[in-house]
Amino acid sequence: MLEQHLVILLMKLAVSAALASILGRSSAFLRMLTREERTTPQRLQMAVGFAVIFGGGIVLRVLTQNNYQALDLGLEGALLAGVLGGYVTGLVGGILISLPACLMNGEWMAMLLYAGLGVTGGLLRDLAPSKDDIWRFSPYLDLTVYRLFRAKYDFRVTLFHGFVLLIIIFAEFCRWALSQLLPDDRFLYTLYSSWKQPDWLGMLLIYSSTIFAFAIPLKIWNSIRQEQLLGAQQRLLTEARLRALTSQINPHFLFNTLNTVNSLIRTNPEQARTVVRKLSNILRRLLRKDENLSPLRDEISFINDYLSIEMTRFGEKLRFVNETAPDTLDRLIPSMLLQPIIENSIKHGLSSKVEGGVITLRTRVRDERLHIEIEDDGVGVEESKLATMFDSGIGVSNVNERLHVLFGDDYRMDVDSRPGEGTRTHIEFPDLSGRR
Repeated sequence: MLEQHLVILLMKLAVSAALASILGRSSAFLRMLTREERTTPQRLQMAVGFAVIFGGGIVLRVLTQNNYQALDLGLEGALLAGVLGGYVTGLVGGILISLPACLMNGEWMAMLLYAGLGVTGGLLRDLAPSKDDIWRFSPYLDLTVYRLFRAKYDFRVTLFHGFVLLIIIFAEFCRWALSQLLPDDRFLYTLYSSWKQPDWLGMLLIYSSTIFAFAIPLKIWNSIRQEQLLGAQQRLLTEARLRALTSQINPHFLFNTLNTVNSLIRTNPEQARTVVRKLSNILRRLLRKDENLSPLRDEISFINDYLSIEMTRFGEKLRFVNETAPDTLDRLIPSMLLQPIIENSIKHGLSSKVEGGVITLRTRVRDERLHIEIEDDGVGVEESKLATMFDSGIGVSNVNERLHVLFGDDYRMDVDSRPGEGTRTHIEFPDLSGRR
């Protein structure tokens, strides 16, 4: 007989893990779990979620005439609803979980017990030192006691976890006490009904199964919750990195532009006003930019403003040839992708060339991938510097890092340069339509 009931208790733990995994697959339920503050409708929705899963187990137990006792996790479900959702979720969840037993089998005492445990779970939630401490509950008493004496550990957390353990034991005690007071199991079904006078070992097994049936879903959901929080933090970190990389512009460009304006104010005030207007367009775009992707035509407009300022400094020595294909102008590309490379071409390729040179921009689409080429006929880059170009500076390395953040390994960036002949940068990445 003991072996038979041991199998039932082990199956109860397996069912607890299975139900927790089923709820963990619901994105709506996971969103509720990760919220610390909830509106009343959200609390009621959470209660319904608990009722559907844990109440469904009771329905199957009743329909099979108590042959599948391990499916009944109403007590643990009501307590979890209160601990994770608060008073309203616990109360409503406990009532809804008990409804199948009440309506289908006349077990009306279950409603009183589960509703009370749901409210008790809400009390536990309010007593927690922090909401994260709820998720850190461990059913192992030795670990809880060890933490109490560990240096720099908040003893309130240990006391709270110990109190949660006592409440679970108290909940199972209440179920046992009611089973002893009621004449039969018509008003409240329990494992004790089929276990004739369990000895101390049997009682220990029942209490242990209740504790672990409560803790297992908590651990499973916490693991999923931590993955979601980590994913959200990673997305925020990625967005922050992209914003930082996007906003980078060489401060020397600003200094040189202001010096140019200072010189033009005396000799050509009209041209000075034009340069200031172009510079204001550039700064306005940088300050207002809050998206990681932009249409290619917007980036070219930005480049035109940028180059018009540089052409004021270099005069006819600097020329720009735009050979972009018309079908690429509306394609999305990472914001500020072109400017760092073109700045590199000017600074390292053309500025030291007496007769100046030409920067050519080409784009095309092939096999649903956008190809961008930026080529100059400047002095080129030495092979030793070319090998470390992706690891230093804010030009090519900036662009390469942003592409890696956005696409992982699904992109290609090559820099080909020959001293005295010029440099060509080729970038290829997949179509970004729908990702803006």
